[in-house]
Amino acid sequence: MKIKLISPKMSLRPMDSEFKRRISPSLSLVTIAALIEDKHFVYIEDENVQEINFNDSPDLVGITANVDTAKRAYEIASIYKQKNVLTILGGIHISANPEEALKHADSVCIGEAEEIMEEIILDAQQGTLKQRYYNPRPSGSQNIPLANWSLINKSKYLYTNIICSSRGCPFKCDFCYNSSSFVHNEYRNRPIDGILKEIQRLGTRQVMFIDDNFIGNPSHTTELVRKLKPLELTWHAAVSANIVHMPKLLDEMKDSGCKSLFIGFESINDESIKSIHKVQNNISLYEKLVQELHSRGIMINASVVFGFDNDHANVFKNTLDWLVENKIETMTAHILTPYPGTVLYEKLLLENRIIDFDTNHYNTANVVHKPKNMTPAELYQGYLWIYDQFYSFKNILKRLPEDKSQRTSYLLFNFGYRKFGKITSLLGKLGLMNLIGKLGRRLAYNIE
Repeated sequence: MKIKLISPKMSLRPMDSEFKRRISPSLSLVTIAALIEDKHFVYIEDENVQEINFNDSPDLVGITANVDTAKRAYEIASIYKQKNVLTILGGIHISANPEEALKHADSVCIGEAEEIMEEIILDAQQGTLKQRYYNPRPSGSQNIPLANWSLINKSKYLYTNIICSSRGCPFKCDFCYNSSSFVHNEYRNRPIDGILKEIQRLGTRQVMFIDDNFIGNPSHTTELVRKLKPLELTWHAAVSANIVHMPKLLDEMKDSGCKSLFIGFESINDESIKSIHKVQNNISLYEKLVQELHSRGIMINASVVFGFDNDHANVFKNTLDWLVENKIETMTAHILTPYPGTVLYEKLLLENRIIDFDTNHYNTANVVHKPKNMTPAELYQGYLWIYDQFYSFKNILKRLPEDKSQRTSYLLFNFGYRKFGKITSLLGKLGLMNLIGKLGRRLAYNIE
């Protein structure tokens, strides 16, 4: 069969540039491609870096979708359906909202695809494609193939050195898809030998672990980072805030080359944290966590969310003051967004507080629900204000890391990505994105 895999174009937030679309390709697509390429002709088109060619004639089109790319995914599926090409939609948003997706495609994949992909393709070949393919249990860690990066043009992306060491998350925060009744996202670790083999195939000394939670199984993480140490890597990951209770693991991470961690602080208001059942966060330990990381030379990308029921208009200044005082190196801010299918969505729907049902706006940069203690306009303007203030020249200098070894990478991110990202992205459009990544690695870490 001739199988085409598509990644629809992401929506951009006010502070984003085209840079965001070119950071890295879809890991899910290069992984699925690796699973089926031996028996079929497979090709990938990423609308973030190229126009989709609708003049081709594949036998089956698979499209992955997040909430803010869902409408575009549906448009793409409809175009191919009109050409009598079989279409199947997958991804986290599709798994949480399969009935919606079935209005636009021949079939949907609910859950992870590895263990049901062979059945999907066989049915497509025989003309018996079902409307729903459901994997009730997450794919076994042994069944996750190594990604095939040869199917994409690496020069179009900043990074192609992304990898997952695990699947799922042990926590079920109300605003996360993991709280959806359709998503059975049990936490699993991949075999360490397979992870090491994939790192070697990447051929780089810098690795981005994009696990939902790199420390979901601390004993496995400890074993993994010990085996990373001889590789002399520079690496980055996303972890939960309860890592504050794991100083020995932090030592191992530092020794193995960890340089930065993305952490969902979400709020400095304890009531807001409790309201979404984020049990892994303890606000009284936030400053201790920051100190533990900074003392080990590990930078922090803090995720913060605004629009909780306990947030008032002063939440933006209070949060900014805390971030600057603690010299948080980078921040990713969000407006609280009730993803369809989550516990939060059902709660706000029941309370008649969802004011915008256009999923194109569900990229955490739009107010789609009615806040309790501020107006939608106050929430949106406050969100824009904190980005502007946090990445102002004054506050970039105030947050300058005390560890001099961190300063180059800190300045590259704060200026090259956030402050002047629109200029940097122009170079990316010229096909220089991968070159920019290599230059950044050389400047920041003296590695290729």
